[in-house]
Amino acid sequence: MTPELLVAGSIALDTLDGPFGQVTDELGGSALYFAMAASLIVPVKLVAPVGEAETALVTAVIGSRPIDTTYLQVIQAPTFRWRARQEDGRNVDLGSRDSIYDIWDPSVPDGFDGWAFVGSVRPDRQVQLMDRLGGASMLAADSMLSYVHSRSADAQEVLRRARWYFCNHEEFAALGGDEPQQFRRRWSLDGLVVKAGARGVDAYTERGAVHVPALTNRPVVDTTGAGDAVAGGMLARWLTTGAEAGQLQEALVWGIACASLTISEIGLRGIAAATREQLDERIEEVMDCLRRES
Repeated sequence: MTPELLVAGSIALDTLDGPFGQVTDELGGSALYFAMAASLIVPVKLVAPVGEAETALVTAVIGSRPIDTTYLQVIQAPTFRWRARQEDGRNVDLGSRDSIYDIWDPSVPDGFDGWAFVGSVRPDRQVQLMDRLGGASMLAADSMLSYVHSRSADAQEVLRRARWYFCNHEEFAALGGDEPQQFRRRWSLDGLVVKAGARGVDAYTERGAVHVPALTNRPVVDTTGAGDAVAGGMLARWLTTGAEAGQLQEALVWGIACASLTISEIGLRGIAAATREQLDERIEEVMDCLRRES
């Protein structure tokens, strides 16, 4: 039987500045971006805190997707808020308000032994989540540059607990990374995924490195959530193939396809509106691009 997939992370109200202008209170967060991408492929359990006022927004964006919200916790506190400015195809973090994490005591399924992805939340809560998900057969985590700088000790504790780790080049450098395979071995990771924006994504394991290019012929509107969508698409697809090492690159293709759908609109709008048929078409485009690059 295929293991279950779970994501634990943030639900956010984002203020975003970019070529599209400025939007405020745009629904986002690592848990939602991952879940919306992965749920095009497999059912997902969602673990996250949300303020009471935003509960209806979350329900609406999930719609009929196979996302189990049993562990969505409604907290009497403001929903996490994040502000960013898009420059040169990436987001510059302008700060956040994360007091909800002072109150949130994460609840996860008892004895969960499937695959779990702990997205970017405050690192002390990431550590707590990873301890509570310690029985997972796959335990992956993501990073957030501002937290790597402000809570470096907790960020390193996340690394110690992870079997797979996702980061971009800035986060990799802030964590003391130099050569990816050396970094992976230092932290005893089974896998390291380094996201490089328009240059695509690279994954490093004991078998070597694999690369998948980004789709550069598609419009880029808003890059928020692209990394979470990569992780959601990749892990969901790899899960369905039995996590065979030879299928890793193909799983990354699915992740890049999910990211391409995500960045086609502001916030969650692109990936929330996407269909499985559109995902299949985007996967073929990424495969064509990979074949040309090879």
